[in-house]
Amino acid sequence: MSQKENTWIKSTCAYCGVGCGIEARANNRGTLEVRGDSQHPANFGKLCSKGLALGETVGIEGRLLKPQINQQDASWEEALADVAEQFNRVIEQHGKEAVAFYVSGQLLTEDYYVANKLMKGFIGSANIDTNSRLCMSSSVAGHKRAFGADIVPGCYEDLELADLIILTGSNLAWCHPILFQRIRDAKNTRKCKVIVIDPRRTPTCDIADMHLPLLPGSDVALFNGLLAFLSESNALDLDYIGASTEGLDLALATAFRFGDIESVQAVTGLDKTQILAFYQLFAASEKTVTVYSQGVNQSTSGTDKVNSILNYHLATGRVGKPGSTPFSVTGQPNAMGGREVGGLANMLAAHMDFDNPEHTQQISKFWQTDNLATAPGLKAIDMFNAIESGQIKAIWIIATNPAVSLPDSKRIETILANCPYVVVSDCMADTDTLRHANVALPAQGWSEKSGTVTNSERRISRQRRLLPSPGEAKPDWWIISEVAKKMGFGYAFDYQNEADIFREYTQMTTLGQKEVTDSVSRHGVCALSRPLNLSGLTELTAKQYHQMPPQQWPVTTYNQPTTRLFGNGEFATPSGKAQFIATGYRPIAETTTPKYPLLLNSGRIRDHWHTMTRSGLSPRLSEHISEPYLALSAQDAERYSINPNTLVKVTSRKGEVLLRARLSRECQSGQVFAPFHWSNCTTSMGKVDTLIAGHRDPLSGQPEFKATAVSIEPLPYQSEALLITQDKLATVGMSSHAHWTSQRTNSGYLFRLTSQHPPEQLHAWLAANLTNDQSSDQGKGQQLITIEANNESRYALFQNNRIHSAFIVSADLYHSDYDYLYTLIGRPLSDPLVQALFTGKAPPGHQNGRLVCACKQVGVKTIEQAIRAKSCCSVKEISDATQAGTGCGSCLPELQLMLEEIQIKQV
Repeated sequence: MSQKENTWIKSTCAYCGVGCGIEARANNRGTLEVRGDSQHPANFGKLCSKGLALGETVGIEGRLLKPQINQQDASWEEALADVAEQFNRVIEQHGKEAVAFYVSGQLLTEDYYVANKLMKGFIGSANIDTNSRLCMSSSVAGHKRAFGADIVPGCYEDLELADLIILTGSNLAWCHPILFQRIRDAKNTRKCKVIVIDPRRTPTCDIADMHLPLLPGSDVALFNGLLAFLSESNALDLDYIGASTEGLDLALATAFRFGDIESVQAVTGLDKTQILAFYQLFAASEKTVTVYSQGVNQSTSGTDKVNSILNYHLATGRVGKPGSTPFSVTGQPNAMGGREVGGLANMLAAHMDFDNPEHTQQISKFWQTDNLATAPGLKAIDMFNAIESGQIKAIWIIATNPAVSLPDSKRIETILANCPYVVVSDCMADTDTLRHANVALPAQGWSEKSGTVTNSERRISRQRRLLPSPGEAKPDWWIISEVAKKMGFGYAFDYQNEADIFREYTQMTTLGQKEVTDSVSRHGVCALSRPLNLSGLTELTAKQYHQMPPQQWPVTTYNQPTTRLFGNGEFATPSGKAQFIATGYRPIAETTTPKYPLLLNSGRIRDHWHTMTRSGLSPRLSEHISEPYLALSAQDAERYSINPNTLVKVTSRKGEVLLRARLSRECQSGQVFAPFHWSNCTTSMGKVDTLIAGHRDPLSGQPEFKATAVSIEPLPYQSEALLITQDKLATVGMSSHAHWTSQRTNSGYLFRLTSQHPPEQLHAWLAANLTNDQSSDQGKGQQLITIEANNESRYALFQNNRIHSAFIVSADLYHSDYDYLYTLIGRPLSDPLVQALFTGKAPPGHQNGRLVCACKQVGVKTIEQAIRAKSCCSVKEISDATQAGTGCGSCLPELQLMLEEIQIKQV
């Protein structure tokens, strides 16, 4: 291997907002080896299961390789000209508000900046919004109301300095695993206390000293009660409040509606003893960090939830101080970067505002445009409503999949199908959204892109190019710039590389920056009018940009140390003081009824990401949870006659889906949970956002994903099948015979089918279709084998004496031993595992079972055998015996649960 091939390149993980540093190098197979970057301050070398599997998600499979116009390959020149001409035509005929961009927190900051500049600066409309609207916009609105700017004051180090950590609306163990590890380690070393506030008992509760399972949507009541308790207990920091805040009296007046524990209990459903213990512990813990995420933000009262958290931190002076701060953690790798450059419809770039004439003048002059948008544009759901009404005639969707991720997703598909002109930039060739594109533009994927991202602690990191781009894929910033040139704005978009864009953006952050006068700077510290300031990076050379280390903004000198904000009690408001916000409690938008008696909470799972266009390419990430499911309590399963592992029809006011039932200790009776990752590309009827209504926060526009009224009922079926195949099957027509889900395996694909037809009919249909799919290979050594055994029919199609595809059909596969099926593709007929296909039992040594630890590839059977054979009494002993849990640690709660269940059975 050459020296160049042996070089590890530093970059940043493609997944959540933790922003972990990675190191990667290409190997002789053309794929990537990936490891954690021990020098990156976000993760210090640790990676979660998704990060460790990044090397399995790169390559040419499933990629969009050429531009397409109406599903026909085209040249870049033709495609770019078509987009520019159509957008100009729509603007000329219908006005600039008839076009829109919908972008993504998975874009790099440079891509985001150029998209925002084109739409707001030159097209002249603010109709550009981002999928970050769905996850973090309530935090943005709450920060601006309280602090005067969208600022996360603290840094990850505060998690290790705190005496008390409150995790609210955040399943950190699964959604931000590296931060969860840092807290777990801090708890072990510093003995800090951890409180988890969540309707579900999630894996995050594994480290909790206290779990508060409040009723969905009741957060404001709980936190207002805390503010009132602090006032009654003389626990307010009156000196800080007087010097650094305004508006406490009105906030307290509202909070005192929950001035007694009984009032809080009535709304939250919590025990009075729990509530009081929480309040007392907070009052007694000077160093407190509150970490909050989607469970707070994704609500019709999300902004008020955020401000109710900020209120109790302001009331005690716990903002921006070591080990003491509120902390919003973002969901996407560059959600923060998109907020910085104006990716939201209601913001201008560099934290400047539409309602500030100085800002609009400065931007117009800087961009040399006389067409700057003068008012906020349409937020995500309003944008798609405007397409439906005909107000918007053309939309450009970049690096996101709204046909899956937006609420009421079936309606969104109809809207896209009827939109006169849809442009989609994506790296993948088949997504639910791309199926509606008039023009498809092949973009670079994570491993090919170069630019910057900003994580949840305001840390800017370089994402570096690791592999060449397949086909004709191009950077998003290049695609947008070329369209801008063809629309007539070439002078403003003549970038040579991403470093040019970054320098321009950093220069923009210095516009109008001036020191705050002494009359406002009460502590004698010179502040800036906008905390987002990158003046220390404006003169970077191309080499410095390429080598730039991770650093936290504001950056006034190159590579400066970690910075907290607002710790001196000075804020970005006109008065320099933080604002208390009166936050009245409002119930959730949907309430249960006899027709819809349960509340559905939707969210993420441990090993998958968004709509699985990336994580779904990794076989190991699909094995832990392989199909869409509904988690429900044992009481509700009995009440609605739901058996474990059977199909459940889930119905809301918006639609219905089919999910696999999983009895769970996480859910309280009356509440259910389902992950949203599956799409029409991976399931026939498991797209969960079909159920979600478009209820949203009136200030942030963020939808309520956490409380949807649903009904459930068992779905009768006569047969089930597991199908493995070397090639991905066309699923057209499959839904008429069975409900299906699919997943990637090491050497092919696995489908699970559930049918209303008898087993013999499902078998005949599958056998006929597999043979037809291989008709072009007739005469090339095909061999068919079918066997009936144990009330199951088993079938295999061999090519040149090796398995090409196989399936098992039964009336019920729940008790079947089929984990070995994942590894059969390509094995010869003589292989013992292939023989097991026909005996129904895997040979000894091949029984790993359903994957529990994705990092170390350890399955449930291996763990169970170790617990029994070695008499394991602790999770550490399981880890020592199997290596499970020694990677990212996300599976540790599951190991504990398995241990407890086996111990209970042995008693």
